[in-house]
Order: sequence, then structure tokens, then C-alpha cells
Amino acid sequence: MKHEKPTTSMGRARSAKDGKRPRLFSSLRAELSVLIAITTVLAFLIAWMLDIIGINGWMAMPLTITITLIFMYCTSRSFTRPLRQMRDVAESMAQGDYSARVRLRKSTNDEIGQLARSFNVMAEELEHADQMRRDMIANVSHELRTPVSALQAMVENMADGVVEPTPANMENILKQTHRLSDLISFLLDMSRVEAGASSLELERLNVAELIDETVGPLEYADAGHGHTIEQRIPDDLVVEGDEARLRQLLTNIIANALKHSRDDTAVLIEAHAGERGDTVIINVVNFGSDIPKEVRDDIFRRFVKGTSGPGTESGGTGLGLSIARWAAKLHGGTVQVVDDPRGVDFEITLPVRPPEPQARQEAGPGRDDEAAYAGQ
Repeated sequence: MKHEKPTTSMGRARSAKDGKRPRLFSSLRAELSVLIAITTVLAFLIAWMLDIIGINGWMAMPLTITITLIFMYCTSRSFTRPLRQMRDVAESMAQGDYSARVRLRKSTNDEIGQLARSFNVMAEELEHADQMRRDMIANVSHELRTPVSALQAMVENMADGVVEPTPANMENILKQTHRLSDLISFLLDMSRVEAGASSLELERLNVAELIDETVGPLEYADAGHGHTIEQRIPDDLVVEGDEARLRQLLTNIIANALKHSRDDTAVLIEAHAGERGDTVIINVVNFGSDIPKEVRDDIFRRFVKGTSGPGTESGGTGLGLSIARWAAKLHGGTVQVVDDPRGVDFEITLPVRPPEPQARQEAGPGRDDEAAYAGQ
């Protein structure tokens, strides 16, 4: 999710200046070569004209140098303007303003223009990271405050004798402790993503059994919403991987589908071997909803929560899908949303045998794992 901010007056002024001069060449080297050639011809013409009007060499030389230097200074300012903008933007970012950008024409395709565009991408990522940091502090503070306040109130009432420690009251206390435990688990998982932890304890796993064991607790927790989970998985499908990480991956994807499904609807889990037989493909289909194509590349960004609709819940901390993709990448796999006329289809692709640890370490956590989108 990108957070748009109003353009500052400095940014508007820079944009207006840049709009005056389109670049005719796609290479800075070509532009400089043409400028040098024009300056050389200009110097020759000036010296020739001064000689015609009878000015001697001692006077003509400084005049020629002065005029050509003024010409080069005026024309070269347009080459260095993006560099000056990058300096100003960097200074603004150092002071905490991540909204400033280098303003360029779309036709500026030379090396400086490419550098400026890369600089803008970096500034946008830093702005997003700063916003996510602020959101994280607000989200975690809110998530912690609610169960802690409830626990404090219930324990104080019991200590004061206002309420009795009945099984129902103890069950309420237990629910609040579970909320705290879940939040702490999410934060620990997030720290593993930050650190790029990639240790795996590989073992041969039956995919049908793994998914069936994962679905059981989710069905129990989802009781009351009327969801049904249909499984279409061959009994002989196997994959080599870390059971805890794969269970974490499947739990987050399936829980996301349940959380954002209307009550009394179904979620389909399909699995099959890839065309070459070296991968396992798992599809989790949430019927009846949709994720627009333009946001599918951003839905795994951390702390970004999906909007709720009738019969759905957003909830959570906005980390589930980011952690799911991280767990898939540890195994050399991918998680993505694919086109499916039935609804939202999260497709998990896992290699039958994960890559060597060195390859996983070199891959590391990518930028697309920087945030989570807990469903749309």
C-alpha cells in the first residue's frame, strides 16, 4: 500500500523547472559530446569574428574564453539540476521528510534520469518503511493494550472479591492470555523475517496428511462461521521440507481465506504435482471474493490489513501473508495470487526437494516480504 502525500512547494517548483527542457538524447555521453562540439564551434566563430573586426589576439582570447564559459555554464545547469534535486531530497529525508521526490520529465532517459528514478524508488520504499514503522507501533500498542487491560480488570475484580474465580471467568482470562501469546508469536516471526533466518529441519512429508493436520485446529477455531473446507489432495503426494515452517505457511494462507470469506461459504484446498514432477502446487481458493490485479503485487506487504466486508473479518496484526511468503521462500518456493474465475486463488509452489542452504541464504528475504496483507 502506498501512502500518497501532498507535493511540497519546493517539489512543485522543481517540477515546473524540469518541464521546460526536454532531453533530445538518451545518453548523457551523447549530450556532453554535442555540448562540447557546439562550444568548440562557438569559440571558433567568436575568435574569427573578433579577428575580422580587428581585435588583436591578446584581447580576443580572454573574450572568447569568457563567452564560451558563460555559454557552457548556462547550458550545463540543466544537466546538473537532477543532481541538485537529489541533494535537496536527501537533505529533506535526513530531516525526516520522506515525501520529497526528484521531479523529471518522462522523456528524460539518460543516465542521470535513470539514477533519479532509482532514487525516487528508494525514497518511496523509505517512506513506506517509515509509515509501516509508525503503523506497527500503533498496532502493537493497541493489540497489547486491549488484552492487558482486560486481564488487569478481571484479576483486580477477583482479588477484591467482586467476582468469583468461576470456570467461565477463568476461561475469559485464558482467552486474553491466548491473544497475548498470538501477538508475541507474530512479533517473533516478524523478527525472524527481519533477520532472514533460514534454518530448516528437512524431512519427507505427505502433503495430504500435513494439510489435514493443519486444517483441523483451524476448523475448530472457525466454528460459528459456518465455513466448510473441501480438500482435493492425492494421497501419494510428498514433499521434503521443514514441517513447522510448512505448517506455518499453510496455516496463515488457509486462515486468511477463512477470515475473509462470508459466513456459510466454502474454502477449497487443491494440490497436485507440477508438470515436470519436481514441484508441488497447492491452491487455496476463497469462493466469491476478489483481489484486484493492480494490488496483487502489494498484498504481501507487512502490517497492511485488508478491508472488511459483510461476513468477513480483518482483525489480526497484518503479518500472516508476509510470514507465509517468507516460509515459502525458505523452501525455494513462491506464494502468489493467480487468476481464477471461482474467486481468490492463493497458489503455493514448493520444490519437492528444497535448494541447498547456501542458495537459500543468498536469496534472503526479498523486498516483497517487507509487509503483510491479511487478505482482501
